[in-house]
This record gives sequence, C-alpha cells and structure tokens, in this order.
Amino acid sequence: MHVLRGGRVVDVAGTREADVAIADGEIVAVGDPKGIDEAMEAVSNGNADGVTEVDADGKVVAPGLIDSHVHVMMDGRPDVSTAVSDSDYTASYRAAGNLEAAVAAGVTTVRDLGSRGTLALDAGEAVAAGDFDGARVLACGRNVIMTGGHGNWFGREADGPAEVRKAAREQLKAGADVLKCMATGGVLTEGAVTGAPELTPEELAAFTDAAAPTDTPTAAHAHGEEGIKNAVEAGISSVEHGTFMDREAAEMMADRGTYWVPTASALRGIVDNGIEAGIPEDAVAKAEDAADRFDDAWDHALDADVPIAMGTDAGTPFNFFGEIPQELAYMVDYGLSPERALAAATVNAADLLGLDDVGRVEEGYQADLVLLDADPTEDVEAWQDPEAVFARGERVA
Repeated sequence: MHVLRGGRVVDVAGTREADVAIADGEIVAVGDPKGIDEAMEAVSNGNADGVTEVDADGKVVAPGLIDSHVHVMMDGRPDVSTAVSDSDYTASYRAAGNLEAAVAAGVTTVRDLGSRGTLALDAGEAVAAGDFDGARVLACGRNVIMTGGHGNWFGREADGPAEVRKAAREQLKAGADVLKCMATGGVLTEGAVTGAPELTPEELAAFTDAAAPTDTPTAAHAHGEEGIKNAVEAGISSVEHGTFMDREAAEMMADRGTYWVPTASALRGIVDNGIEAGIPEDAVAKAEDAADRFDDAWDHALDADVPIAMGTDAGTPFNFFGEIPQELAYMVDYGLSPERALAAATVNAADLLGLDDVGRVEEGYQADLVLLDADPTEDVEAWQDPEAVFARGERVA
C-alpha cells in the first residue's frame, strides 16, 4: 500500500491538489489528507506499518501512458525484417526487455499489433502473473494479411473472405484482445506499395464480421485514402498510421467514431536516420514520401475532429520502447494541445482498447501512475523521464 502525499493530480478532469492512496493494485482514494487517512485505515485494518508514504510535494501525479500500437518482437533495429531469423528464445528475451523499458518510461499499458506466433500474448500473461515488471499487454496475435502483402514475413496470410474470416477466428481462439489486419501496403516491406489497397472491401467485411460476436476491437494498418475508406466502411475500430488521409476519409472516421492512431514516431525514426544508419533504401524512400503527406493528414483529422489515440509503432527502426513518451511531443508539434495529447494517451487509448478502469487518477481505477516534475498539460516534455512509476499498485521505477 502506498500514499502519494502533497502533489497535484493531473488527468483529463484537470489539475487539483490531492493525495492519492493505492492498495491491492487500485486507487482507493483521491483527496485531502484526512480522507486519505480514513481510506487507508479502512483498507489496512489499522496496520499503518504496511503503508509506504511517497513524498510528492512539488510533483504531479498523472495516469500511466497507454501506447495503442507496438511490436514487442522488434527492437528498433534498422532492418526489422531480420528479426524473423531470431530464435523464439531470443524474441522472448527481447519482448521482456521492451516491456521493462516501456514501464520504466511511464508506459503502463501497450497494445501489440503484430508479433510472431503467440509471443505478445504470452508476454502479457507473464506480466500479469508477476513474472517480471513490464507494461500490461493487450495483443492481436498475428496480423491478417493478403498473400505476399505488407508484413508477410510474420503475419497470417489469407485470401478471400472465407479464409480471412478463418484467420481472424484463429487469433481469437489463441486469446487475442484485438484483431489486426493490413488494409494497404506499408513502408517496411520491400516491394509493397505504401498506399495501395491490399485486403479487399469484402475481405475487410469478413474480418470485422469475425470480431463482432465477441465485440473484439479491430485495427487496420492503412496508409492510402482508398484503404482507409475501405476499412472505415467495414467497421474497423481504429485506423493505424492513416498517413495519406484526405478530407473525405477524415470526415468518414469522425462520423463513425473510428479512432486514428497516427504513429508519428515510426516515420520520424526512419526519416531522421536514413540509409546511412542501415535502414533499407526502399523503406527510406517510402517513408520520406509518406512524411511529406503526413502534415495534410493531421490537418484533415483535426478539422474533422477525428478521435485520436496515442500509438508509436514501437520496435520499428530507431523507434525504441524507452522513448515512447516522445510521441506526445510529436502530436503537439502536429497541432494537438498538450491537454488533448494527454487524453489521446490515456482515456482515448483506454476506450479504444476496451479498458474501463485505466487512464484516470480516480478511486476504483487501476493504480497505474507516474510522478512527474511538471504539469504535462503545460509542458508536454514533462512525460519524459518520470521520477517514479507505479504499475498495478507496485512501484516499478
């Protein structure tokens, strides 16, 4: 049990002076010292020796961040396709290291949108069991893609509505929390055309149809306008990347409540480092073209008020799990206010992931908290290098 004393609480409800009490993995009270003492007396049965006081004077207590798009099998290497040759053991160690780095950076929940086999699902179970300290994991299992499509080196290839439906059901059988498909080509697969549609409208409809009975969220990798619109028409929950989004696509997403997960860090990692750093020439050329159009996508999304959830595509070239909070600064650079960036990385992401007890500093919520030196609604850089991190009620950094 812990009590964070003397700090300011900051979440989507605003900024207020309050102490925070946590016990048994959840927030049990947020308020003045007297109310906190009474709450802790009740949960500790009078055993004050079991309560750890944390001095938060001059600090800010905020929710842990949620990254809606990562790949735990990848480690930021210049050519991600080489990860397929690593052994399952190596991939497991890497996944654990990535999740430890994420939580140390204040990211308490991640959504893995494609790793080999059941790697991410198994890593999530290990974190939940307390085998190691890491970010909570929700995962899709394997991406569903067309034969030879983007990510074919680690995805589940499927062609035609019946086969796509079966592939999606296979992921659900394996325990997937979300289903992910490739609606267009991508930057990091040699020969794939970034914005070109891959799965057909009929295949996308079969994909979302497979998710419907269990109300499982769905995500679609989609760069090009046509692929984005196909995904939205099919009822996809979130469009990942959305790099070439036009005004019509943005308005469709806003009308249907389709989330956009922009993953600015993915483009920046490639464009800022380039061929000289060992990134394949084909990927750099495609990323540079995508970056030129990304500004327009943001303009359209903000004008249409598309709902936005934070995601980084962590694991792609020079896009490291320990640097995930940088994504919030990128989102502010593209036009979000620090307050909206906070919402994107907490309550919006929680809503997209189907979590109703994370993302706020409120009684009854999971005790996923960060202690910061400044108010992140005034200085978006405050998310970087947290002084302390609590995940599921335990201090992990």
